[in-house]
Amino acid sequence: MGFILKKVISAFLMPFSIGLLLLFLGLWFLYRQSYKKAKVFLTVSFIWLFLIGYAPISNSLIEPLETAYPPLTLNSYAHIDAKYILLLGGDFNGRAYEAIRLFHHLHGTKIITSGYAAPGLDIPEAILNANKLVSIGIPKKDILIQSKPRDTREEAQNIKRLIGNEPFILVTSAYHMPRAMSIFLKEGLHPIPAPTEVPMSGNSPQLLSVPNGDAISNTRKAFHEYLGLCWNMLKNWTSSVI
Repeated sequence: MGFILKKVISAFLMPFSIGLLLLFLGLWFLYRQSYKKAKVFLTVSFIWLFLIGYAPISNSLIEPLETAYPPLTLNSYAHIDAKYILLLGGDFNGRAYEAIRLFHHLHGTKIITSGYAAPGLDIPEAILNANKLVSIGIPKKDILIQSKPRDTREEAQNIKRLIGNEPFILVTSAYHMPRAMSIFLKEGLHPIPAPTEVPMSGNSPQLLSVPNGDAISNTRKAFHEYLGLCWNMLKNWTSSVI
C-alpha cells in the first residue's frame, strides 16, 4: 500500500502534472466567470510550462545529478575488485551497454538484472532484460535475476541478501546515480558507481532556445530524483527520531 501511495503522490508532483493542474484551475475559474482568478492561474500555468520546457533551466536542474559521479574508464578497471555487476531496471537501452562492456573487460563477473512486473507487463523486467542479454551473447549462467524488487530501496535490500557485503558495480543512469548510491550505502553495501548516459561537456543550449519535449523530460527526471532524495532524507530522519 505504501509503495502504491508513493507512486500516486509522486505522479501528482511531477512538473507537467503541476502545469496541467494550474491550467485546469484557470479554466475552472474562467467557466465560472471568475476572470481575475482565471487570468492568474492561466498566466502562471503558461509561465510554468514554459520554464519546465526551457532547456537552460532543465539542464541546470539535472546537471548536478548527472555529474555527481564520473564514468568508469578502462584505466580504472585494474583497480576494481568486484564479482557482480548490478544492472538496475528502468532503461535497458540506456544502461545495458555499460554492463556488457564491464562484463567483457572484467573476467569472472556476473550480471544481476533487477525489476518487477510493472503494470502492463506480464513478465518481470528482470527476466525480460536477462533474455535480452542472452540474445546478444551473455551466457545464461553468468546472469542472476532479481524479479521481486519494485524500487531502488527494495533492490538494495535484495542485493544485501544475495551478496552480503561484497563490493559490486552499480550500473544506472547518471541522473539516478546519486539517489541510488545513497540508498545502497544506507543499507551498508559497497557499490562502485558506473553511471551511464553521461552528458557530453560543452553542449549547453543557447539562452534563446525554444521550449521542447526533451527539456520537459529532463525536468521530470530531475524532479523525480530530487523528490526521491528528499523522501529518503525524511525517512532516515524519522527513523532516527523514533
